[in-house]
Amino acid sequence: MRYEGQLYRPPSEAGSYILQATIGCSWNHCTYCDMYRDKRFRLRDLAATLEDVAAAGAAFGDRVEKVFVADGDALVMDLGRWEAILAACRRAFPNLRRVSAYATAMNLFEKPAAELQRLRALGLTLLYVGPETGDDATFKRIAKGADFAAHVAAAVKARDAGIALSTIFLLGAGGTDRSAEHAEASGRLITAMDPAFVSALTLTLVPGTPIAKLAEAGRFELPSVPRMLSELRTMVATADPTDAVFRTNHASNYLPLAGHLPRDRDRIVEVIDRALSGEIALRPEWSRGL
Repeated sequence: MRYEGQLYRPPSEAGSYILQATIGCSWNHCTYCDMYRDKRFRLRDLAATLEDVAAAGAAFGDRVEKVFVADGDALVMDLGRWEAILAACRRAFPNLRRVSAYATAMNLFEKPAAELQRLRALGLTLLYVGPETGDDATFKRIAKGADFAAHVAAAVKARDAGIALSTIFLLGAGGTDRSAEHAEASGRLITAMDPAFVSALTLTLVPGTPIAKLAEAGRFELPSVPRMLSELRTMVATADPTDAVFRTNHASNYLPLAGHLPRDRDRIVEVIDRALSGEIALRPEWSRGL
């Protein structure tokens, strides 16, 4: 397969065929992210994209059950382009059961309801959206481009179209000064967005990113590890979705967790408390990553 630059995908897409249909991220302003800073956003040539799908079908055929459409927020593509890609995937992969992509609240909200329903009918069944926080002050600090209300409105549109959401929250995003507000509001946003999946990652200050430069200038302070575990505890204790798969299995995290919210809330909180007390060992720094 032909790829441009480094590829990124969620942990749950480890066994998926990665199809690069866009290059970079159409927003690309988030202060903590360096994933697409070396790319100028553009739509990849559609003919080349479809050729890759056909080649993957010839090589892997019925072994492909999941397709993840990259790069950063592929939902931004217009309906005609999506229709061609989804139709090609159905032809190439007879056992295909899921197509997914990253999305922002902005490009999700801007899609007409009829287009989202059409995409769902053609096989786009899961979108990964990263609010990172529920705190409006932190949204501004990390330059997310959308606030609490916008993320809720986008989630409603997705659910109404039958598209499942996997939401991503970022421990430490509020810094030391907004730690409590960030954690509590994130729990409330999980409740309001009511996603099918929730994951928590841990903020890493990547050199060269705007937030790392703020930290170097003394204008942002990353919370301590215990403080970020306390954020996780608050988030879990506050969140009340209908039924969401919850994971902290990303390599950035100090404490891998798994369960369902709200069903397993008490058990998850208990494990976090045991980690905070030192009873459960945390992932060592050398084994963490982006």
